[in-house]
Amino acid sequence: MTHTYPVITESDRWYARALGLIPAGTQTLAKGPGQYVAGVAPKYAARGQGSHVWDVDGNEYIDLQMAIGPLSLGYCYEPVDRAVREQLGSGITFSLMHPLEVEVAELVRSVVPNAEMVRFSKTGCDVTSAAVRLARAYTGRTKVLCCGYHGWHDWYIGVTDRHLGIPEPVRELTYTFDYNDLDGLERSLDSDTACVILEPIVFAAPENDFLARVRKLCDERGALLVFDEMWTGFRLALGGAQEKFDVRADLACFSKACANGMPLSLLTGSRRVMQLLERDVFFFTTFGGEALSLAAARATITELRDKNVPAYLAAQGKKLRDGYNALATELGLAYTRAIGPDCRSLVTFDAGAGNPLELKSLVQQELLRAGVLWGGFHNVSFSHSDADVAAVLDGYRHALSALKSAVNDGEVRARLRGEPVEPVFRKVSSFNSKPLPSGGR
Repeated sequence: MTHTYPVITESDRWYARALGLIPAGTQTLAKGPGQYVAGVAPKYAARGQGSHVWDVDGNEYIDLQMAIGPLSLGYCYEPVDRAVREQLGSGITFSLMHPLEVEVAELVRSVVPNAEMVRFSKTGCDVTSAAVRLARAYTGRTKVLCCGYHGWHDWYIGVTDRHLGIPEPVRELTYTFDYNDLDGLERSLDSDTACVILEPIVFAAPENDFLARVRKLCDERGALLVFDEMWTGFRLALGGAQEKFDVRADLACFSKACANGMPLSLLTGSRRVMQLLERDVFFFTTFGGEALSLAAARATITELRDKNVPAYLAAQGKKLRDGYNALATELGLAYTRAIGPDCRSLVTFDAGAGNPLELKSLVQQELLRAGVLWGGFHNVSFSHSDADVAAVLDGYRHALSALKSAVNDGEVRARLRGEPVEPVFRKVSSFNSKPLPSGGR
């Protein structure tokens, strides 16, 4: 374990060039400097290998971010990279369709429940927005009920506090509900609801057969059920939450894990709904059939299936989650714990011990000394070894000991070497930011 904070001179030089040129300084909010302790954390990565990443100053870290989700197998995973190189020799994007479109669609159909038809695009919000449009077309209704984070497009982002530029009539068409709150959903699901779209699980587990009861409620009310499986797809189980919980959605949306870092998203679903894309609903893109990403997806999904990667992710993730909680208990830290499914967990901090963002920042700062790049999550990949897990837990022992000392002395903020991390835009609970009035049905 390293015992010094990283030197980030080159990171700061690059960031100085970005300021005033790139809005917010970053293309991806979750990767931006606001999610790391200012003046301590690196800002720019240079390369990765397996579960490790090197910043532009040459500092090496065990990466628990993994590109904010897409690297299900790891950096520079050879079977995937080889597939991309081989396809690159034949071309990237063509004037005609490419056989990979059929091959990958067949592969997706073979592993994802209810994937009777498949459409490709590039980002998660592409396919969640397409799902909403399909649901509206299929049902002839307009309203959407959502739970979770679903991207930057108008229909969803209008329910957040970053809705400038979204017309009020558009904002009035989407409402939110809390996870596991079936009564609240039932009150909001009216005769104009086109669909219920939700992340099947974020960190709280479904209670009282929640997902099956949502399915039943949608059937009773004539609304479609859409699963946003950006995080659960190919991780929670190979076929995602539909397989894990044996609940079928009318439409399911995937990205992140399916192509190990190459840009690809999937819209899957029942033929009766998806066939509207034949003509009535327009969802076509220039790069939907881009062959490098499809080659990567074929190789990635094959590896995920043949090597039972979801089971490995669950095993390694469980060691991290349970190991963290054991350390917190051993050190008497009742104000922090790791929660969530085995394959991806979240470290939480209670406000009773101080500002949660400052507590998180101090842990992050001290993990950097241990050579761990961490943003509060355990985003594990197939490349995270037992040695990596042991090193992370060793880093946690150091970081949590430092946290305990700082909390006991009332010096958490004073011991930060820079500005603390900013609030995460993506909610993990309390999604009901814009409910219908009571009795809104």
